[in-house]
Amino acid sequence: MKELFIDIETYSGSDLKKSGMYRYSEDKDFRILLFGYSVDDEPVKVIDLAQDEVIPREIIDAIKSDKVIKWAYNSMFERVCLSRYLNVDGFLNPKSWRCDMVYSLYLGMPTSLLDVGKAIGIEKGKMEEGKELIKYFCVSNRYGKRNMPDNASFKWELFKKYNERDVEVEKEIHNKLKRFEVPKFVWEEYALDQVINDRGIKIDEVLMNNAIDMDEKSHSETEEKLKQITGINNVNSALQIREWLQSQGEFVDSLGKNNVKERIEQVDEPLKSVYKLRLKLAKSSVKKYQAMKNSICKDGRCHGLFQFYGANHTGRFSGRLVQLQNLARNNMKDLEKVREYVKNNNYNYLVNTYESVPDVLSELVRTALIPEDGYKFIVADFSSIEARVLSFIANEIWRIVAFKNGKDIYCATASEMFGVPVEKNGVNKELRQKGKQAELACGYGGSLGAMKKMGGDAMGLTDDEMMELVNKWRSANKQIVKLWSDMNKAAVATVKEKNMHVVKCIKFFYEAGILFMELPSGRRLAYTRPKIINNAFGFEAIEYMGVESNKKYGTIQMYGGKWVENAVQAISRDILCFCMKNLSKYRIVAHIHDEVVIECPMDEKVETITDIMSISPSWMPEIKLTADGFETMFYKKE
Repeated sequence: MKELFIDIETYSGSDLKKSGMYRYSEDKDFRILLFGYSVDDEPVKVIDLAQDEVIPREIIDAIKSDKVIKWAYNSMFERVCLSRYLNVDGFLNPKSWRCDMVYSLYLGMPTSLLDVGKAIGIEKGKMEEGKELIKYFCVSNRYGKRNMPDNASFKWELFKKYNERDVEVEKEIHNKLKRFEVPKFVWEEYALDQVINDRGIKIDEVLMNNAIDMDEKSHSETEEKLKQITGINNVNSALQIREWLQSQGEFVDSLGKNNVKERIEQVDEPLKSVYKLRLKLAKSSVKKYQAMKNSICKDGRCHGLFQFYGANHTGRFSGRLVQLQNLARNNMKDLEKVREYVKNNNYNYLVNTYESVPDVLSELVRTALIPEDGYKFIVADFSSIEARVLSFIANEIWRIVAFKNGKDIYCATASEMFGVPVEKNGVNKELRQKGKQAELACGYGGSLGAMKKMGGDAMGLTDDEMMELVNKWRSANKQIVKLWSDMNKAAVATVKEKNMHVVKCIKFFYEAGILFMELPSGRRLAYTRPKIINNAFGFEAIEYMGVESNKKYGTIQMYGGKWVENAVQAISRDILCFCMKNLSKYRIVAHIHDEVVIECPMDEKVETITDIMSISPSWMPEIKLTADGFETMFYKKE
């Protein structure tokens, strides 16, 4: 036996979407109902565990063996659930597990098994009855009871066919995709990702529970104040609030956060108070705490918070459950003191000291993540990683020199743009913000729209002033601007000529209907079914099939800056993975964008971690990396 293909159907008293697979699988009512499998090229077999059939001994041994490769679609689910079923110590070693969903994402395909089957033309796809069968057998009915096989024997037999078909579809997808090899080092990264998910991160349950209670109390008080002012019964109704505003002569198109903030500064009472209260009600600070409560396991930790290859198209990680990738920043100076007030359930202090209790709770979300007793966190992140990678692959010499000399990139950019020395807290310091604005907006081809998105309007800049900054940045970064054009031309030429084109350290080549961009690490980004079009500006460009920002599989149009963005973000991701491999002997509990959180003994030194993070990978030895870090007894932004 070399390979084992697996698909399982399960039942649990927990809601999988809310609790995540780790909490779901440790529920007292958790059961594996059906175990579908295929050994190598043999036909699929289904073991009816719900009706007391038994998984063969040799299959159990194969599941536990590191010598047999296990394949499944979203294999973390099968691995975690089978770990519970087999009652192993901890979790099954992910080293010998592979995921066909990751395989699909590596090749630019959709996420779901059904959509992948459609995208690659599987003739006999996933059974459409599956959703209803899962709802019937895998979820409690409206009376809180399980539907058992003997409640509907015909449906149960159909469910077994569904399980069998899923393994068949997974194998067919696998056989179609395997002509394009996923590099061994990517599977090693996947195994490390699984270890981090298995490890999880501890939650301060006192802080979490008190924050939820305080938010509920604040919400009730805010609702009551709004009712008193407006006389509205349902103050959470945007329609009713708008109608009341109209009765006061205030006509607004939207009650979105930015619109409301803008109107607060322009109106008098009682409208000002109504808008402020509306903002408080709309604050979703408690959602993160509730997500923690839903998914926390018996060991006091949340597991499964990261999705490998979740951020298509670059292969970056995405968040799950608590969504650590988009936590609110903490800016308050007395963070530790306020945190203790919440832990001590001192609601009155928050009400009397701060204008908005929800805002305070939102800033404290990070601090609910804590190390085990006797340990601390070391939080370390790369310094300006995307800017460094962009500078390196474009060979923008002045930027590379600035990084090597430890210069602040925003000061260096402003100095290059305006032709004068700029220091963060010294000469011409007022120009740094303009340099920062342009740096954040313009690196991937951004213009006026990007400047506005990055806050140009809030700085009080006119359109002309913002465009002047765009032009100055582009004049200062001629090699980056040239890289946009070169990347687009290379991609178009590769699709036209079906041969390889190289731009700096990036290779483009075409194979079997897929345009590949090969990165210095050897990892490839895939652009499926590319075709050449004339874009809105009259230039030749590439259009391909991929996962759009709305998570749907559709047509995506590329341009020079977008090619560069894909490359830079993908290389930055590869550097993070290289770094995490170097740090794998440490207890990595989280990684957020370019940051790593390590749970370590009290005597571990920050400098040891940042020195390891500053090591350049062998496939990009000349890039200058630096990392900064700090130690803390709860997660935060320093």
